Amino acid sequence: MTSVLVIDDHPIVLQGCRRMLEDAGVSTVLDAREIASGYRLYRRHHPDVVIVDLAMSGGALGGLDLIRRIKSHNVRTRILVLSMHSDPIIVARALEAGATGYVLKDTASDELMKAFEKVSGGLPYLSGELAMQVALVRSGTQRDPLADLTPRELQTLSLLAEGKPYGKIADELTVSYKTVVNTCSQLKQKLGAKNLPELIRVAIKLLGNRL
Repeated sequence: MTSVLVIDDHPIVLQGCRRMLEDAGVSTVLDAREIASGYRLYRRHHPDVVIVDLAMSGGALGGLDLIRRIKSHNVRTRILVLSMHSDPIIVARALEAGATGYVLKDTASDELMKAFEKVSGGLPYLSGELAMQVALVRSGTQRDPLADLTPRELQTLSLLAEGKPYGKIADELTVSYKTVVNTCSQLKQKLGAKNLPELIRVAIKLLGNRL
């Protein structure tokens, strides 16, 4: 029987997923509200499918790193992203990190179950609209300044857009203050920002409507 781990920091999402999965006959449904505890549960129970949000603990897209850690532990693990982020760049990043499927949180329950069934069977799943947008991004038809950023740079930029100072960013990403400073220097070069205030303005412009 299929076992599923749901990782999301919203209790109502966890409850809704549990009810939906149990109604569908899933025998074991585990859940976690934090990335760290979710990864511990994953290592302890080895679920068949992981359903994960991308933005937890401040919206820093930490779910991307979690997907990579899970896939590095077991490349066969099936991962379904359930997220509010509809930006094709972010969707493409999740798929590149190792996600098997991607659905939006405002998706109808029927489509969510369809996605789950596909992913649990080892098949990829994207809604038609998302699939087309991601294809355009990958073909270079739509160019986005975020496309050339590393996962750490994307996380840092996301937190800058929320108005977080360097020290808070270091705490949330569990890195040193110096690492944040260096990452922001790289971001300035890649995004053409002359100083920190300008970088923050760029961050808000690029990510403000996606957080």
